[in-house]
Amino acid sequence: MIQEIYIIDDDDSSILIFRELFKNDPEFKFISVKTEQIDIALKNIPSLIVINEDAIDRDVIELCSKIRKDEDNTITPVIIVSSKSDRDHRIKILQQSVEFFIKKPVDEKYLYYTVKNLNRLLASNRTVSPLTGLPGNVQIHAELKKRLLRKEAFSVLYLDLDNFKAYNDVYGFLKGDQIIEFTAETIVNLVHSDELENTFVGHIGGDDFVAIVPGIHCEKLCQNILAYFDANVKKFFTEEDYENGYIEVENRKGIIEKFPLTSLSIGVVVADHDRFSNILEIGEIGAQVKHAAKSVMGSSYAIDRRK
Repeated sequence: MIQEIYIIDDDDSSILIFRELFKNDPEFKFISVKTEQIDIALKNIPSLIVINEDAIDRDVIELCSKIRKDEDNTITPVIIVSSKSDRDHRIKILQQSVEFFIKKPVDEKYLYYTVKNLNRLLASNRTVSPLTGLPGNVQIHAELKKRLLRKEAFSVLYLDLDNFKAYNDVYGFLKGDQIIEFTAETIVNLVHSDELENTFVGHIGGDDFVAIVPGIHCEKLCQNILAYFDANVKKFFTEEDYENGYIEVENRKGIIEKFPLTSLSIGVVVADHDRFSNILEIGEIGAQVKHAAKSVMGSSYAIDRRK
């Protein structure tokens, strides 16, 4: 994947240095941006912004503030390269949520690895769910592989919401995001409050989650998660819908359909020592047992213990 990096200076003195430094790294693309072009440039979302303070004609703190206030670039990393050594000046720049201040004269190797390592960190962070902050599929797979290699006895909980699409259709995506965040917090809090060590919670995507816990007995944990969810999910519904016990959704044919309130289903796969040889087998059984849990009306769980 190409990493576009904006080099902001007004005399092109920096862009040539970066292109030479990264001539053997084709995945990095450096684009020169003049300060007068910054408004247009910020309509895109670069992987990284580097500002040569000595070669711009505007206040760098004001420029950094502008970047941070831009809706699309609030989290885009920024590096300032400058010959100014005044401590207060550097602190004011860092207060604008700038990641690095590199003082001139610049060690080229230092600059090279700063950019490389920052992009590596960004790539790693992209595997984390931006909505819940939980690890995504890459870390989930790594966690499962690690436990299989160690021949640990563990249980995998596959959790997802029932009738979530109907909820989104009625209440909108913003409320849908809120109920996903609530579900994530419920799972994390209950898994970690169960006095278990070596636990893991991940966000597969959408309304799908996974929890990995040591041991093969997790009925109580499932019961606690579902009890807390059912007791607190009512705040995401209108009083009328909650009292009715259903929501009404108009289908494509204009016919009103009734859907039960959003509930939570948990399918549990017990990975007892040598039961599985790879994570694909766990996933296949997980899909089956979660389907069994979802076939029951309301919040429920099902556990697969087959040998």
